[in-house]
Amino acid sequence: MSIKDNLNKIKATIPKNVSLVAVSKTKPNADLLEAYEADQRIFGENKVQEMTQKWGDLPKDMEWHMIGHVQTNKVKYMAEYVSLIHGVDSFKLLKEINKQAKKFDRVIPCLLQIHIAKEDTKFGLDEVELLDILSSDDFKNLKYIKVVGLMGMATFTDNEAQVRGEFQFLKSLFDTGKIKLSTLTILSMGMSGDYKIAIEEGSTMIRIGSSIFGSR
Repeated sequence: MSIKDNLNKIKATIPKNVSLVAVSKTKPNADLLEAYEADQRIFGENKVQEMTQKWGDLPKDMEWHMIGHVQTNKVKYMAEYVSLIHGVDSFKLLKEINKQAKKFDRVIPCLLQIHIAKEDTKFGLDEVELLDILSSDDFKNLKYIKVVGLMGMATFTDNEAQVRGEFQFLKSLFDTGKIKLSTLTILSMGMSGDYKIAIEEGSTMIRIGSSIFGSR
């Protein structure tokens, strides 16, 4: 099946209120253009350098989401154009994004990444760290970032009950967070293997790569 066929097949299975991020990391520009011609506009990358190259080369109405782990020293390279940073896992990183966004006089939307998986390899804040950030005066003074939601990755397992439970935990944190911060509207959870469960548990944004572009 073509990239267009894959996209249309996935879009037919997701509700209107769920945004689809096409995970295009390592894929050539030709593949992204094929998705673009099939009306896909949001693309997710995990390396700032590769994303910046594609941003320079491809149509300007594409939205670029940074979905990988972000090092503070790389923020300056994407601050001019990035549409959403998914993996914000520390207050230090938020401060750096704020600092670099100020240089371009723009407010950069961010998602706070929550550690929900049973694996140690995934990054993210825990519940206490999340609530500490949302409650802090230092956070309220950051004028060039806007935290618009939460993101999390479930354990890579065939145990559907475990994955569902992790998504339910993230949804409960999202609901708690909304009481403290009214700008929380995006719940980014679900990838090629588990996005249907994620949507059932309240996801509003899914990140899909291999089911669109084929395996790497």
